[in-house]
Amino acid sequence: MQEAETVPSAGSAAERIMPDVEAWVCSTALRGLVRNFGGDWPTGDLAEVLRFLDDFSARHWDFRGGRERPDAREPDLDPATATLVLDAAAALGLVHPVPPARSAYAHLVVLGGLAHACVRRVGYAAHLLRAGLTVRGEVAVLGSFRPLSEWERATLADAGLPADETEVDVLDTAVRRVFGVAAPAEQAGVDAGHPHHSWSSRTYRLAGLPPVRVLAAPSSEPDRRRAHTADTQRFWAGHVRLAPGDEVLTVTAPIYVPFQHCDALRTLALPYGCDINTVGVDPAVADVAVLPEQTLTPGRYLQEIRSAIRSMRALHESLVAQR
Repeated sequence: MQEAETVPSAGSAAERIMPDVEAWVCSTALRGLVRNFGGDWPTGDLAEVLRFLDDFSARHWDFRGGRERPDAREPDLDPATATLVLDAAAALGLVHPVPPARSAYAHLVVLGGLAHACVRRVGYAAHLLRAGLTVRGEVAVLGSFRPLSEWERATLADAGLPADETEVDVLDTAVRRVFGVAAPAEQAGVDAGHPHHSWSSRTYRLAGLPPVRVLAAPSSEPDRRRAHTADTQRFWAGHVRLAPGDEVLTVTAPIYVPFQHCDALRTLALPYGCDINTVGVDPAVADVAVLPEQTLTPGRYLQEIRSAIRSMRALHESLVAQR
């Protein structure tokens, strides 16, 4: 699911995407994980397999319990199971970074996340641009007004970076630092008195580079939760003119590539006919080394395999609905 997907119509979207979803979902690696955790692979079509995997992963691989990722518990796995999980994660595309498939894109989208990830992803986007990646439209840096945890603020402080208060503040600070800009050329937003309802947009103009827009999205379910990845992608799509065939490069961390790629297919490719390529930050790039990656444990990988399953199930349902 890391490869770009061209989606010129709803019919061809299903024809192109369904085989990739089925190959990932029914892979030997995922079957082995299910078997190791005591599951019997279901009979039935892809929808039934996805339903089973969603329920199964909720029972066995959900260590967040509705909490933010840093607050997830780590399961006590024996060495053989831990090794199996890490091998499966690599086979499923959650471990090794893959470079962009193209040298030019219509837009470059940087996804927010935990504070250290925000800094690393903005740094990697800057590296790609300086290395010659062409972006005809804009660089969109997407986040929300999610308050940072004490752990995140401490991580920033330990690296000598400003202890910002929200995810979008970290993204904005990172843009100013890596691109050497002091103030946005344009800004807009609504302070609704609650982070789930508020939004902001700041656009920086850079000599010789595409404009960089830092966007904080509101939640689509503000009474229940903060804005998530799909919310930020939809909100950005409402601020830029996307056209069928536009190539969009999305930057995240390798561990999130499968689930966030599927979210981008569902929220950008299907409605707008975009071509989506999702890549993870390469840790060997100097521009991302200012903050190291958080230790990625077997429990973290199981949690994000579950995230990918849930995202693929939502994508599959959207594809079926558009047939």
